[in-house]
Amino acid sequence: MEKIIKNFLKDAEKIIFLAIGSELRGDDAAGIIAANELLKKTLPENFKVLIGHTAPENLTGEIRRFAPSHLIICDAADSGLNAGEINVISPEDIQGAAFSTHMMPINIFINYISMDNPCKPLIIGIQPKTLEFGAEVSAPVKKAALDLAKIIFKSILR
Repeated sequence: MEKIIKNFLKDAEKIIFLAIGSELRGDDAAGIIAANELLKKTLPENFKVLIGHTAPENLTGEIRRFAPSHLIICDAADSGLNAGEINVISPEDIQGAAFSTHMMPINIFINYISMDNPCKPLIIGIQPKTLEFGAEVSAPVKKAALDLAKIIFKSILR
């Protein structure tokens, strides 16, 4: 994953990390955990962290104003892997992964964002163990989210 993110960000001018999910539904909070970990760091001015919860479309105005060259979207995604495994999902393959409870499909969201400001997207899915309402975040998903935040932070400092 480190190599993928490093390669993705090699020519990045402005980056947004967008977390999607719900803290009320167990491992659906994976992206939010990664975002909160990043927000604890001193981040460069060209890197912005946004938490879209279950309605990332509410942030389209803020994203468009920032005009990122690169957009990293992180969400819990059922791709049939082991809990906590991280994978990259191409926008064209969105139908192959069952994403969490947000309203607008991610591929449509990316197309909408890119209408005024084309940006390079990277969709990162973290395999959930449970998405049950009121469940705690599982240990493998929490570890994966924290590890992902470390990888991204190291990559943006280069």
